[in-house]
Amino acid sequence: MNHSVAHAELIASFRRAQVDAAHKFGLIKAVERKGPKAIQSAVETAAKAANRRDSYAKKLNVLGVSLKD
Repeated sequence: MNHSVAHAELIASFRRAQVDAAHKFGLIKAVERKGPKAIQSAVETAAKAANRRDSYAKKLNVLGVSLKD
């Protein structure tokens, strides 16, 4: 696979993970009224999404790709 194509795919995966993490953090606010178990579940889900996002960011950093927002 061409390196530039691989970088583009990795960047696209990072962007999707970034949007997903932001969405999951937004869900925490949405489940406030549902109780502590729902909040805890939303927090755990958001943390996993943030870990995925950070993992892609690290891979891109190793490749020398800077993603400044």
